[in-house]
Amino acid sequence: MYNKHKMYGGGLNSKPRSAKIISYAGLFISSLVVIYGVLIQNGVISSSHPINNFGFLIFSCLWIFIGALQFMYPSISRLDSALRLIAFHLLAAAYLIFIIGLFSPITVFWIILTLASYVYFNKIGFMLNVMAFTAVVWANALFWNRLYELNPIYYISILLTTTLTGYVLMIVSRYQEFNRKELIESKAQESLQRDSITTIVNNLADAVLSTNIDGVIRVYNAASLNLLDTNISLKGKHIDEILPLVDQDGSDVSIFKELKNAKTVEKRDDLIYVFDEDDKMCLEITFSPIRSSYSRSKKLDTHDGYIIIMRDITKEKSLEEERDEFISVISHELRTPITIAEGTISNVQVMMKHPDATKKMLTDAVGVAHEQVIFLASMVNDLSTLSRAERGVADSSEDIDIRELAHNLHKKYAESAKEKKLHLNLDLSAKIDHVFVSRLYLEEMLQNLITNAIKYTKKGSVTIIFKQKSDVITFAVKDTGIGISKSDQQKIFGKFYRSEDYRTRESSGTGLGLYVAQKLAHKIGTRIVLKSRLNFGSTFSVNLPAKKP
Repeated sequence: MYNKHKMYGGGLNSKPRSAKIISYAGLFISSLVVIYGVLIQNGVISSSHPINNFGFLIFSCLWIFIGALQFMYPSISRLDSALRLIAFHLLAAAYLIFIIGLFSPITVFWIILTLASYVYFNKIGFMLNVMAFTAVVWANALFWNRLYELNPIYYISILLTTTLTGYVLMIVSRYQEFNRKELIESKAQESLQRDSITTIVNNLADAVLSTNIDGVIRVYNAASLNLLDTNISLKGKHIDEILPLVDQDGSDVSIFKELKNAKTVEKRDDLIYVFDEDDKMCLEITFSPIRSSYSRSKKLDTHDGYIIIMRDITKEKSLEEERDEFISVISHELRTPITIAEGTISNVQVMMKHPDATKKMLTDAVGVAHEQVIFLASMVNDLSTLSRAERGVADSSEDIDIRELAHNLHKKYAESAKEKKLHLNLDLSAKIDHVFVSRLYLEEMLQNLITNAIKYTKKGSVTIIFKQKSDVITFAVKDTGIGISKSDQQKIFGKFYRSEDYRTRESSGTGLGLYVAQKLAHKIGTRIVLKSRLNFGSTFSVNLPAKKP
């Protein structure tokens, strides 16, 4: 048994929709044929054929039965369809020959049988239908010509008229089906392209919105909701309603006005989306009119709406501002030592030519220049360390022997502490494990803390501490220096920050040491903890997980 949607093996029109139309037509024509016969029987319509009441009743019942059967129970197989078509043809042929005659208006309904034959059985059905109608015309001529001597031209004309009309309708139906198939394929292709574009747009990281010519949103992607931090549908809303913008000066900006003024693709990166007073987001917005092929061929200044692409550049803007500030501060910090060194060396050159210049004067001047060069070298070293940390250079972890590291650091800075008449102590646990981090980052972080402690301690001691408690190793640098005030403790890890304390200003410094140290601590998965009291010294410490050697 055939599936309802695949049972029709006929021509191009062999679709369930066509079969359904034919079912309705069968019921309608069956009813109309019976009504026409009733009108003839009652003398309302004249007929050249004598009507037998019993024969008419039999034919009428057959018409109603087969029409209702076709309407209520559509055929479910090719054999069933063939049998019903044969039944319709036989009934129609007998009705035309014996009841109402071939020259009645009902004859045109044979065209419906022609179309049905083509729908179900393609050209074979059409040819058999034409042959059947030819047989009906020939039988009618044989049966009635003894009573009505009609010119053969009448029979030929009705045969040709009915056949050609059915053929023309079949061709029209065929081309309609072609057009319908092309339309379905076109819609399917359009749907596929739309789904592909929608999938691509929805997977873009940037927010994409499309509006009509009035600025009302028609399409948007998931990134738009994420960017605007909302779950509310944007469709049907005006672009200015969902995107309140201001410029760098805080003046309101209508994005719809910007869209209307756009002739080609334009970009703005100076716009700010305002969530509330304390929450703002810098946006880069690219927008352009949408021009279809029709619009371009019709008029250049017409279009079908706008496309808007948005990206959050708050971080980039922040980094850009930080970069500008960094360059500005670096330029300022470098200018002073370079100027002093250049001026001092120039003075030395002049003094060397002067006969009254003493060796002490020259030595002092060269010493000043040397101090500034050392200062510049320290700044370059800090910047180099910071650059390596930011780029992740040499960040691979390795097993580090803490005992060995502690002795190396103590040995390295003992001479510097001795020159300042300070005691450099080493407080090391009797039993201590290893750590697994970047050796470069850990050593440079501790070196910054130690040099900082020695620099700002005038008397007393600096203690390097390595302690283990449970599975945590604490690294600390403790000094008896000037200490750090509460207010400065909040800012001490900032770039180029130096306390206003006159004792701090007595020592040259870049203000980068603790900033770099905190960056390095972050890179190895920890943070520097500061404990300090003004005039009582400071302790900088970090904790790292221990690792068994």
